[in-house]
Amino acid sequence: MYNCKYLTVGLFIVLGLQSPHAAGQKIASKESKPQLWLTDPGDSIFFKLQNQHVGTAPDNGPVITIDKSKTYQQMDGFGFALTGGSAMLINKMSAVKQADLLKELFGVAKNNIGVSYLRISIGSSDLDDHVFSYDDVPAGEKDIDLKKFSLENDHKALIPVLKKILAINPHVNILASPWSPPAWMKTNDSTAGGYLKPEYYHTYAQYFIKYIKEMAANGIRIDAITIQNEPLNPKNNPSMVMEAAEQADFILKNLGPEFKKAGIKTKIILYDHNADRPDYPISILNNHEAAKYIDGSAFHLYGGKIEALSKVHDANPGKNLYFTEQWVGAPGNIKKDLPFHIKELIIGAPRNWSRNVIEWNLAADQYQEPHTPGGCSRCLGAITINGDSVTRNSAYYIIAHASKFVRPGSKRIASSNLEDLPNVAFLTADGKIVLIVYNDSKSKQTFDVRYDGTHIAAVLNADAVGTIVF
Repeated sequence: MYNCKYLTVGLFIVLGLQSPHAAGQKIASKESKPQLWLTDPGDSIFFKLQNQHVGTAPDNGPVITIDKSKTYQQMDGFGFALTGGSAMLINKMSAVKQADLLKELFGVAKNNIGVSYLRISIGSSDLDDHVFSYDDVPAGEKDIDLKKFSLENDHKALIPVLKKILAINPHVNILASPWSPPAWMKTNDSTAGGYLKPEYYHTYAQYFIKYIKEMAANGIRIDAITIQNEPLNPKNNPSMVMEAAEQADFILKNLGPEFKKAGIKTKIILYDHNADRPDYPISILNNHEAAKYIDGSAFHLYGGKIEALSKVHDANPGKNLYFTEQWVGAPGNIKKDLPFHIKELIIGAPRNWSRNVIEWNLAADQYQEPHTPGGCSRCLGAITINGDSVTRNSAYYIIAHASKFVRPGSKRIASSNLEDLPNVAFLTADGKIVLIVYNDSKSKQTFDVRYDGTHIAAVLNADAVGTIVF
């Protein structure tokens, strides 16, 4: 940005004075122009690019050292679940307001936040206005050959909105997850709970293939699928239980070979549930015949600890990790929401090998609608849409701190892990360094950032997060 200066509020940066403990370090030059984006709920600052003024460097503060020679996983992006309900609300906006909103969300220039990863549902999720699959037939009937397969419901809003998003950024990664197969494939003939009948494993593999091919025919490339959203949760509508042994058998004998036979390049991702059961994906990945078809494992954090992702990585370091869902409950409070979501997801998930972070969900209306009967009635969207009016909520700012700067293809790099200043650093494809740091103490923290023989002195208010782009 500008010269060697302090910010007026929240995050302070010094670029022109060398502190005693930084002897031998180069000072960041005026020409380096780091950008500083701040969220400080205490000062009512929400993801704002900061101006600066001259100050003095810290003397004995903590040090965050960045080492770009130590690289870890490549990042695929940051974003949201584009539920059917989200798409419906966006699709109902006037053309001008809708275009402005999609540009703000998926564009990168100026104040756009650059969302680069979306999760969509295969069939309905519990945040659609009704429950459906792509092959619903009257009770008692079957459609083993999938002759009635249709994306008709998705053509109403989801596919049109996705096409507009891809026109803004054709490289958005899309992950698709089913909440339930067609009820006739299940042990209880219901959209909620139950298990997939083994006699329909082959048919269900073909269901995935038809979905991927038909989305491709609409210009929408599905980068990855998970096999079942929350396979240990039968409580939503829709939902289904799928134990680890079942998922392994389905992949090994049906989904994997059928994808290969059909030439499907879409990644197969395991599990897609809480971090309290790392044994679930590990047990499948330990089956080397099944594992050859598997790209990696996906997690939520309604249970367990984010460090469980590293346990899965350490057991199978050749497989990828993904973070695919975390909700913010209505009515939302950014001061309360920020600590967990920044520390555990934006910082914690990449530090534990995740290639992405997805918040649940993109949009709801002012009543947290739509949702299915038995679906989530308290899921606050990253944005609230009321007609053409848009309110930006906690998850919007949380994701923005990473999505705008850590573009797909960036790599996580080493940085000092400090208890009171949790942080994560990335090296972008165009050579920029991005540091996201949160002040997890109860007072203002003065600290030094060192990289490539250069140092930047900084101060961050309590409970504030800053993204520094070098």
